[in-house]
Amino acid sequence: MDAELLNFWGPVTSSIDWCEKNYVCSSYIAEFYNTISNVPAIILAVIGLVIALSQGFEKRFTVLHLSNMTLAMGSILFHGTLQRVQQQSDETPMVWEMLLYIYILYSPDWHYRSTMPTFLFLYGVIFAIVHSVFHFKISFKVHYAVLCLLCIPRMYKYYIHTEDPAAKRLANLYVITLFLASLCWVCDRVFCEHISAWPINPQGHALWHIFMGFNSYFANAFLMFCRAQQRGWGPKIVHFLGLVPYVKIEKPKSQ
Repeated sequence: MDAELLNFWGPVTSSIDWCEKNYVCSSYIAEFYNTISNVPAIILAVIGLVIALSQGFEKRFTVLHLSNMTLAMGSILFHGTLQRVQQQSDETPMVWEMLLYIYILYSPDWHYRSTMPTFLFLYGVIFAIVHSVFHFKISFKVHYAVLCLLCIPRMYKYYIHTEDPAAKRLANLYVITLFLASLCWVCDRVFCEHISAWPINPQGHALWHIFMGFNSYFANAFLMFCRAQQRGWGPKIVHFLGLVPYVKIEKPKSQ
């Protein structure tokens, strides 16, 4: 096969090239497993979106599920091409999504209703512009980690104030999938040289995508449950086909 066909998108220009070997399964997809592993996240986001729309949840949850889809699609573009521009389509939505989580977690107790969304929106726009110019590397990871850490105290507060066992299981699944995803990510980055010598690459980064797809779904469902409780909508956790948990609500007729 011609060398050109082995590298359809040209030389790698992204700041990161993951442990998966490039253009092995397809001449048009740089990292095949890292690309297709985003599909479960999209499917779960679609399920969450349908649930949010069909039951009349607030628009914030519609935007949240759309954000999950956007992030997964951006990741597909990045891993499928390993180009710098497409890398921005993965990293920028990561930050936008965390800003949205911060809004959903903290807005119920924020007394000045317009200031938080305005600030977070401007912050997201400014970050996107600055990141596209300077292409942050280590500082991007640190920045993203800080945003994630800002969510933990509020998630913990919601957890300890939730008495429903099924809702607590959602929160536990959120923690478990986050731990497994992080473990896969770290192993793929730190031990790549050793893993590459194995007969079969376990595709740690692809597993990160899969676990984080479920992680986002569990987090969203738990937050939807907590918000429904705040609004007095009588939420309960039910299962689609006995497998996929989701939140079912009963709004008072006055609402």
